[in-house]
Amino acid sequence: MDQSGVLLWVKAEPFIVGALQTPPPPKFSLHYLRKISTYVQTRASEGAYPRLYWSTWRHIACGKLQLAKDLAWLYFEIFDNLSVRTPEERLEWSEILSNCTSEDEVEKQRNQLSVDTLQFLLFLYIQQLNKISLRTSLIGEEWPSPRNRSQSPDLTERSSCHNKNWNDCRHQAFVYDHLSDLLELLLDPEQLTTSFHSTRSSLLSQEAVVALSFLIEGTVSRARKVYPLHELALWQPLHAESGFSKISRTFSFSKLEAWLRACLTGNPFGPSACLKSGKKLAWAHQVEGTTKRAKIACNAHVAPRLHRMVLMSQVYKQTLAKSSDTLVRAHVRIHRCNESFIYLLSPLRSVTVEKCRNSTFVLGPVETSLHIHDCDNVKVIAVCHRLSISSTTSCTFHILTPSHPLILSGNQRVTFAPFHTHYPMLEDHMARSGLATVPNYWDNPVVVCRESGNTRVFRLLPPCEFYIFIIPFEMEGDTAEIPGGLPSAYQEALAQREQNLQSWQKTVKEAHLTKDKRKQFQVLVENKFYEWLINTGHRQQLDSLVPPAAGSRQAAG
Repeated sequence: MDQSGVLLWVKAEPFIVGALQTPPPPKFSLHYLRKISTYVQTRASEGAYPRLYWSTWRHIACGKLQLAKDLAWLYFEIFDNLSVRTPEERLEWSEILSNCTSEDEVEKQRNQLSVDTLQFLLFLYIQQLNKISLRTSLIGEEWPSPRNRSQSPDLTERSSCHNKNWNDCRHQAFVYDHLSDLLELLLDPEQLTTSFHSTRSSLLSQEAVVALSFLIEGTVSRARKVYPLHELALWQPLHAESGFSKISRTFSFSKLEAWLRACLTGNPFGPSACLKSGKKLAWAHQVEGTTKRAKIACNAHVAPRLHRMVLMSQVYKQTLAKSSDTLVRAHVRIHRCNESFIYLLSPLRSVTVEKCRNSTFVLGPVETSLHIHDCDNVKVIAVCHRLSISSTTSCTFHILTPSHPLILSGNQRVTFAPFHTHYPMLEDHMARSGLATVPNYWDNPVVVCRESGNTRVFRLLPPCEFYIFIIPFEMEGDTAEIPGGLPSAYQEALAQREQNLQSWQKTVKEAHLTKDKRKQFQVLVENKFYEWLINTGHRQQLDSLVPPAAGSRQAAG
């Protein structure tokens, strides 16, 4: 490494994927997390430290924090999904669960899972990002902090992104303003104290700084390589600044904190940087003459693989399609799109769809989370590890997922339906994302935020309303049918519809119509079909699939 100045920034993924977009339980406050930190670190022999096993966390969450077991598992599983696991390991875990025949067997398998204890404490703390503030709800923004406002680096510029999970300025401000608390959670039990002045004279272990790499990473100003925080903090020329002592093999709390504050800067691969310097994507299909409003950018030309982002906004009355390496494992945000059809047919890391109306989104496998917020009359078709929805109205989700869909606050007339499409590379993309066809909980959502007077938030699509969705693009690949097939009731409905069609064709054939009558009948059917296309909005999609004129079509990126 070149000793020319260290730059540190807050990682985006823990907030984009890890911070559940709902207010955290009250007992995720610093007061209780301090107690948990002491409890787990003094019980290393009981499956609590340095790895926290599910059985121990269940005991803490349910017995001491008074959380429901399902909610305790939700946070544990979300964090576990953030860990570095190979697709093969994820598929193996899916196979284990699919072979369980009872809830007791599932619980027995879960008891073998463990997560990094210190990182999990940090994960629980950052759930405060979406904590509802009375001051915020009254005046529209949080009151400034006089103690930190003048010190916080580069935080005066307000982002146009109101979603805190996608607002990297908020991420930086959150870590900067709560840095002392975050470091305090990582102290050894004997050094934990309620006295702030005593804490600042404490020492942090190397394991604590390794855990902090969950949130912070960086580089040196003349290098392109990204390093986890602990590698930079342990770099020989920086020992004086980071407060590391070779003798005690520990870090000075006060020096480490001061060094972190001095080096913390904006995320060069975050949403803000992507908006400012992102490269516009070329699309395999894009309608000519309707692109002026659309804002589409990605950072694949500068960002390492695990930092890729694609931001789409204000796509209006278009059909866009893309399948390329640019999208592979990218975090995708789709914002304010209206009356459009968007196909992203590559394995994706996460997807957030916000403030969209009257649109259809067909996605490749989503490795972590798919979140839909403040959308009206949209259809989402995807294989994903987890689906969560909030503030949606009249939306339909055709989903294949190994976890229970999460219904957060503010939803109305939600419809869940089985995944009902395929494209040639789908099964290959699922394997690369570690997603299997079983277990599949598309029809068993969990209402996380139940609002008074709203007991019927969702329904399952009746089989009589079910149709197969055809992806209208040619690709190479081996997938020729819907992965995992369809539930029997929906398969029977399709078979009955096919039988009715054959019966109708037979009736027409046996009617022995004259040539003029057949022509008249054909015109009548075509007119009715055209009316149906217009009334359902399918006419717009068909028109948008007509290839643009030669020379104006954008090549696939």
